[in-house]
Amino acid sequence: MSIKVLIISDAWYPQVNGVVRTYEHLRDELVAMNHSVEIIGPADFDISIPTPFYPEIRLVLSPYKRLKRMIEDFAPDKIHIATEGPLGWAGRKYCIKNNLPFSTSYHTQFPDYVAKRFAWLIPPLYNVVHRQAVKAVRRFHGASSILFIATQSLEDQLKSWKFKTPMVHLTRGVDYSTFHPGEKTVLMDIKKPIALYVGRIAIEKNLDAFLDMEWEGSKVLVGDGPMREWLEKRYPDALFVGKKTGSELADYYRSSDVFVFPSKTDTFGIVLIEALACGLPVAAYDVMGPRDIITKPFLGILDSDLGKAAKKALLLALDSEKRSSYVQSNYNWDEAGKQFLGAL
Repeated sequence: MSIKVLIISDAWYPQVNGVVRTYEHLRDELVAMNHSVEIIGPADFDISIPTPFYPEIRLVLSPYKRLKRMIEDFAPDKIHIATEGPLGWAGRKYCIKNNLPFSTSYHTQFPDYVAKRFAWLIPPLYNVVHRQAVKAVRRFHGASSILFIATQSLEDQLKSWKFKTPMVHLTRGVDYSTFHPGEKTVLMDIKKPIALYVGRIAIEKNLDAFLDMEWEGSKVLVGDGPMREWLEKRYPDALFVGKKTGSELADYYRSSDVFVFPSKTDTFGIVLIEALACGLPVAAYDVMGPRDIITKPFLGILDSDLGKAAKKALLLALDSEKRSSYVQSNYNWDEAGKQFLGAL
């Protein structure tokens, strides 16, 4: 039986990030199963403002009335609220007011992101802001019937924060027709070995750890964000190539020697499985996300010293096909779509 699924997300086109890519693929999987999917995002509203530190992410102002009309026009069978922004809170309000069950997802370490930005201005504020932000997200998800999470580490963290909502694991996937081992086609004229980072150029990604680590070759950063200009000036020897997607992004993975993931705050990290799918070994900290993905010795190295992890990961270069095969066997969007629909 076909159902109508509504997804409400503060992160949606024209943004490019892990949340957008997740729902892009989940939508495609549900449509392939003959279900109807509507995704409501900030671009559907006339009045919005740029998020501080994230100008490409728009915060919708007073969305409730328009969102109410959109929900009632679509008349969904299931409602999923993806994010804890203004649209998410408005969707939550509508569902509670009309006694409609809804599901949510925990995609982003919102308490840490907010606290880091306050601490950047006034360092002692981190703990206070973090505690208040945890209370806010716990309240947000507390009204949900199901909370989707990516990993066991995230489930453990949320339970330690006294989250009571039933949790369901939702895997991620990769487009293996694009991300796969192959020839090196870019970055041919820079010093080897090449350490690659892919993601937002932002404070929460801990990029200083990557850019400061000892490395004999070149460091390449793919992506854009509010800290790019500042970091380019501070680290002139690093190569910042901007945002890349699809086959062009895959070329950068394949043309590098090790993928370095310095973040300590990601809940998963789709770029990790993209890199592995292209055969690239991973170097990262032993934290949530990497800890849940780098579970076999041939996949990469986790260490409290990022530079040491990167150097050790280089020794795994010959296992590229093995890494790619492992990822294809364990992460796919078809399975994610079935998990998502089944839980709904």
